[in-house]
Amino acid sequence: MRKVLLAATICVLLAGCGSYLGLGSNPSPSPSAGAEVTATEQVHTATLRVGQRLELVLHSSNGMSNWTNVKSSDPTVLAPVVDTRATAPVGVTLAAFQALRAGTVTVTATAAPKCPPNAACPMFVALYTLKVTVTR
Repeated sequence: MRKVLLAATICVLLAGCGSYLGLGSNPSPSPSAGAEVTATEQVHTATLRVGQRLELVLHSSNGMSNWTNVKSSDPTVLAPVVDTRATAPVGVTLAAFQALRAGTVTVTATAAPKCPPNAACPMFVALYTLKVTVTR
C-alpha cells in the first residue's frame, strides 16, 4: 500500500510540474478567445487586443540573477498590473500587463550575473525585450 501511495504522489507532483519542466504545451503568444496572452523568455513578439492581459513568465539562466525592472515603454498602451494571487517559484519572475489602447510598445527586463561575496564579478547585464502590438 505504501508503494502505491508513493507512486501516486510522485505522479501527481510530476503532472503538476509538467509545464514548468517543459513537458506541457507551450502557451501561444498570439491573441486567443480568452483574455490572457502568455509570453516567456523564448518569445520576443506578441499581439494583443485592447482589454487583453499579457502575462510574462521569465526564467533565470544558470549563474544569473532573477529578471528585474520589467516595464513597458508606454504604460498608456500597455499598463503594468499587480496580480496578488501569483506566486513564482525560485528563479522565475512573473509580470502582468493590461492592454489599454492600440499601439506598439516594448517590454524590457534585465538580469545580472550572480557573484559570490568578495569575488570578482563580470560587468554585464542581460536584456530581454518583447515587442508587443496592441490592436483594437
